[in-house]
Amino acid sequence: MNIYAGTSKGVFRVVDGSATQVLESSGVREVIQIGERLFAGTGAGLYVSDDKGSNWALTNLQEQAVWQIRDNGDGILYAGTAPTGLFRSEDGGSSWTEIESLAKLAEEGGWSIPLDPPIPSAARALVVKGDQLWVGVEVGGIAISEDAGATWSVVLPGDNPDLHMLFSHPEQPETLFASTGYGRLDRVAEMVEGNAGVFRSEDGGNSWIYAWKGITPRYSRPMCIDLRPPYGLTVASAPTAFSSYRQENGAEAMLFRSEDGGESWRSLCDETHSPSRANIHGLTVDPEVAGGVLAGTDTGEVWRVSDQSEWQLVADGMPAVMSISC
Repeated sequence: MNIYAGTSKGVFRVVDGSATQVLESSGVREVIQIGERLFAGTGAGLYVSDDKGSNWALTNLQEQAVWQIRDNGDGILYAGTAPTGLFRSEDGGSSWTEIESLAKLAEEGGWSIPLDPPIPSAARALVVKGDQLWVGVEVGGIAISEDAGATWSVVLPGDNPDLHMLFSHPEQPETLFASTGYGRLDRVAEMVEGNAGVFRSEDGGNSWIYAWKGITPRYSRPMCIDLRPPYGLTVASAPTAFSSYRQENGAEAMLFRSEDGGESWRSLCDETHSPSRANIHGLTVDPEVAGGVLAGTDTGEVWRVSDQSEWQLVADGMPAVMSISC
């Protein structure tokens, strides 16, 4: 099995424990295979490969950071970008056209990440089903469209506009999960329970329930859901957005799993990673091991984590791993 790691400096292909760089680019937030084509969403735009990553071509989606790419089930692809934008492809990802209504919505709402100075918001999470679109914006909220982006409504889970990841339940199409942080349009929220973590919607995103009660650290970012029963939802969290292995006590990150839609959680960390000194930025389901995940760290490692909290190092020596695909 080939594992592709998107890192701060490009894409690496991991085979038999050896990592080889196959694409040089900044900030690879997404590596995903759709059909026979491999996509890399980078800080410089969207790259595609038709030969398992050996050769890459930069598409016309350039000069924007590409955060996520999703297929609507009918062969139409969507890509979310920073600054907040949404693009559509009808030819398998070779060419892209902007759906300008989302960028307009972000501009009218004054969406931005509250740093000093503020930086533009990012459309970093997508759920796509036919003409139904859910776009998670950091910091702006969840933009929902029923007509392929012609019109939008915006919801804030728990009044939280700081969206990181969105996933739908494989067997319950109205159930959605969102991971969130502390960012607000004009400030950083108080770091207390309820202001960051995982939220669940049971009505297609119209209303949300806080599903992270009693869990620390609260700042949740990477998330994935297994398509196999019992549909394990796995989430990595850390104390803040800037938690890092470079800090005196490390990132103090954790990895949690729920098999009941966020009603209860258990740690997937072993003794060495309770908490983890390295922060976890990349996360995906392990297709070879039921209940397993692959986790990428800011120390340039990829780990295979079993449902029984067994951690096996797959590869190391890379730049910070930001995304994983296999």
